Amino acid sequence: MTTAAEIMHPGAQWIPATETLDRAAQLMARLNVGALPVSDANERLCGIVTDRDIVVKCVAKGHDPSKVTCGDLAQGTPRWIDANATVEQVLDEMSTNQIRRLPVIQKKKLVGIISEADLARHLTDRQIHDFVERVYA
Repeated sequence: MTTAAEIMHPGAQWIPATETLDRAAQLMARLNVGALPVSDANERLCGIVTDRDIVVKCVAKGHDPSKVTCGDLAQGTPRWIDANATVEQVLDEMSTNQIRRLPVIQKKKLVGIISEADLARHLTDRQIHDFVERVYA
């Protein structure tokens, strides 16, 4: 049985909710990622900020990314998965909530993130087909 920990991209980094979007973009560029989990002061997940969020929800609306915080964009109920969850549970969580990135938590700590690219590398063609059908239908 494959687990979330086995298919995740390890070493994901938090960005504090109080950090500005320009700093988030710089960190994304340095890490070569398109999304960062956002944490509150207690290092608890409060959302995810993506490069697309920065462009669409900030820059395109004429806001200054050096004045808008990651917490301003962290909306809704944050979704995550336990490191010991099965692939089926990962797929269910991502498809049910129609999300493309899923933080992986172990003992209340961020240990990685699962993206569509991670799924593509580790799943069977049938599992990928079912996932795509559910998320993009």
